[in-house]
Amino acid sequence: MPMLLEITTAERQVYGEEVDMLIAPGIDGQLGILPRHAPLMTILQPGELTIRKGGADTYFAVTGGFMEVLGNRVTILADACEHSEEINEERAQEAMRRAQERIAGRPTDMQMERAMASMRRAQVRLDTVRRRRARAGSGQLPPSISSGGG
Repeated sequence: MPMLLEITTAERQVYGEEVDMLIAPGIDGQLGILPRHAPLMTILQPGELTIRKGGADTYFAVTGGFMEVLGNRVTILADACEHSEEINEERAQEAMRRAQERIAGRPTDMQMERAMASMRRAQVRLDTVRRRRARAGSGQLPPSISSGGG
């Protein structure tokens, strides 16, 4: 019995389908969510969402937000969320370079905070697109997932 997963940002509904499993970057680490999971409300940190449906995995970069698990429904309200195939690696690298330049320029505290947030978002996007490419090449899941551990 699958569970309903809805991912929404301020701009759009990113995803809305029944899924078999979700792995999300919770504030205290990776969270594996299966159907009929206990009720849960957590903050999401920047990282990768892995969605398993019908034996296939789909990857999204999320920059933070909130996740609620209630009944057989998972709702994610994300600051920003992109499917790994939507991520332009060159643009993400350029955003990382710009953020690093701003940080090196000795910004004020507020500018530093914004530059660090930009750098974290760019790093999440780069990590997600690179992991998708590596997984596609190997055809394997990371050991923590494929062994059932984690």
